Amino acid sequence: MASAPARMTAVRKLGADQQPTIASIKTPEPSAVTALVRIKAAAINASDVLNAQGSFPHTAFPITLGRDYAGIVEAGPSAWIGTEVYGTSGKTLSFEQDGTHAECCRIPISCLTPKPKNLTFQQAASVGVPFTTAALALQRAAPVPTDVVMVVGASGIVGSALCQLASAKGCRVLKAARRGQVDVNLASDPDMAAAKDLTNGRGPDIIIDTTGVLEVAAAALRCLAPGGRFSFISAPRKGSTNLTFDMHHVYRQQKAIIGSNSVLQSLEETAATLAELTPLFEQGILQAPSERYTQIPLHEAVGAYQALGANGREKYMISL
Repeated sequence: MASAPARMTAVRKLGADQQPTIASIKTPEPSAVTALVRIKAAAINASDVLNAQGSFPHTAFPITLGRDYAGIVEAGPSAWIGTEVYGTSGKTLSFEQDGTHAECCRIPISCLTPKPKNLTFQQAASVGVPFTTAALALQRAAPVPTDVVMVVGASGIVGSALCQLASAKGCRVLKAARRGQVDVNLASDPDMAAAKDLTNGRGPDIIIDTTGVLEVAAAALRCLAPGGRFSFISAPRKGSTNLTFDMHHVYRQQKAIIGSNSVLQSLEETAATLAELTPLFEQGILQAPSERYTQIPLHEAVGAYQALGANGREKYMISL
């Protein structure tokens, strides 16, 4: 395989108060413990946009943005060269070291994960943040096959991943959202009464909230089954972030409130999660969400960041 050029194109953010730009930078070189991955596809996630807005205090600027990726190992250990791989950031890529919205990215050898054989690069690059976030939120809620799991925000990318993962564990899944084919319509049923009706008055054993809306979280906690676990992955970005609840109700029914933050995970942890999910993708048990993304070239990435930062709802996939 040909060696990488001396310089490459990347989406850079030079400081917390700076806007992202397209820049030409030196191509990183592999070391004894890292490999150089030629990026073939990289999703732009909501957390990438937040990072571009300076919302993560631990980001070390200047830095190349981008969390998710799929690509080919171009340089490094001979056993890995030419291998198609995929991955995501945890707390590292685009926060502590250069990320994936570039032509190449340096990845620790211990964190290389072979791409599912049946997924395209674009499909594999749409998996990382949604599925590792969903897996973490579900794992921390400790599901067993007899549990009823309700996913709040089930129509979203992380919500859809949660529904698939909970089903794969043998749980009965209830979908809650404001629109679409759902079991609990949050627009017409904000108290989630249907969740009680569908569980013989008991309520779901696990509720995982992807919306970060205080009123939704409070209603979910109230309708949770005794001994149930309420897991959430988000909080309001503006206004109050204080969730109030009846302590008597929570402790008497032994309900648990669990926060889950994928940005606290290491690259090794996210790689291990993806390695566990790979056979489920290859068996068709899990489906990648890539059809929701609009494909764009790398040089259009800054425009996509700006559109998303202005509350755009489009989803973008950088394809190289």
